[in-house]
Amino acid sequence: MWENFQNIFKIPEVRRRILFTLAMFLVFRFGCFIPVPGVNINALAQSTIFQTGAFGLMNIFAGGALRRLSIFALGIMPYISASIIMQLLTVAIPRLEELARQGEEGRRKITQYARYATVPIAVIQGLGLTAWIQNVNNGAFVVTRGIGFLLPAVITLVTGTVFLMWLGEKITEKGIGNGISLIIFAGIVAQIRPATGNILKIMRTGQITPFSLFLFVILAILITAAVVVIYQGERRIPIRYARRVMGRRAYGGQTSYLPIRIGGVGVIAIIFAVSLLLLPSTVARFIPHPFAQQVAGWLSTDNMIYYILYALAVIFFTFFYTAVVFNPVEIADNIRKYGGFVPGLRPGRPTAEYITAVLTRVTFVAALFFAFIAILPPIINRKLLFNSFPFGGTSILIAVGVALDTAQQLQSHLLMRHYKGFMK
Repeated sequence: MWENFQNIFKIPEVRRRILFTLAMFLVFRFGCFIPVPGVNINALAQSTIFQTGAFGLMNIFAGGALRRLSIFALGIMPYISASIIMQLLTVAIPRLEELARQGEEGRRKITQYARYATVPIAVIQGLGLTAWIQNVNNGAFVVTRGIGFLLPAVITLVTGTVFLMWLGEKITEKGIGNGISLIIFAGIVAQIRPATGNILKIMRTGQITPFSLFLFVILAILITAAVVVIYQGERRIPIRYARRVMGRRAYGGQTSYLPIRIGGVGVIAIIFAVSLLLLPSTVARFIPHPFAQQVAGWLSTDNMIYYILYALAVIFFTFFYTAVVFNPVEIADNIRKYGGFVPGLRPGRPTAEYITAVLTRVTFVAALFFAFIAILPPIINRKLLFNSFPFGGTSILIAVGVALDTAQQLQSHLLMRHYKGFMK
């Protein structure tokens, strides 16, 4: 592992990609401290309205930008919401379904539509946030009220979201990949230091005992290890290729595997589930109606209804995104075209049905595991640390998943450079 880490910085292109990604992280962190025009920074610093409930979760994903009401306060979540909408419409609209089947070019077109949809979603969320923040506590968090605050604040928030979207795409293009996920990862990691300081401060008051903290750390390590095992685990379907003789040479006859990762779509499913629940709860908080406030209470992270809906959303999106990514019929056709077959099964439809059955069982196990992990850490946090630790199962799953995906990206860069040198 240490040798691979050293090899990363020996390759100029990989080193350049890592440095570019770190530079983009610095830009992101710098923007998290630039406030929106017209905000009372001192009043916000003394308030805790953005540190609990759904706002607290959004604040973690935004790297603390929401608590400061900075230019990146909305984070990248409007783009995630737009991507969810486009994924759902891909199933419902034939035109989008046809684009999705066209490969990379079609997916690029759908991504472009998601970018366009990000702007109105960000406008709605920004308008709701600024209208709410200027009225809460009799306008104590803003310098001036009215259109003079709303218009520049909404424009700034929407611009910040669009800039973050561009930043993520640049990380994907010129960095180490997974730009949007890495921005969320950077926001989560940035909150570890203040969260640790908060726990130590509460320990000095005697509310948290050293044994409770030790037990929490042990459980956190075990949960993280379980997440890594599930993410790395895979079900291998053996594929054999028929032996063919062409001229004086024989081709085929070897055995390979079709790997199906247990946690292959884990991060995407979790981000989609969180975005789906945060959007209505956030909008409901900004509507001055008793029923809307009741809905916001139901979808609060302190309510058990939220965790039930969250678990169901994780299960649904795990199955949904697996169905979007994997096409057993197409996989079976490709195996047949290259002269392969699953031992004991005929090529074509029987192979596709077998792959579908295996995929369903693997996805079912992954969905239940992710739903369980999403619910367990908040319960442990509530019992042992009295909700002083802001990270839940969502943050752990996203952070571990993105870290593993990034490590695999770097490993693929190393292997590609190694093979290129061998070819020369």
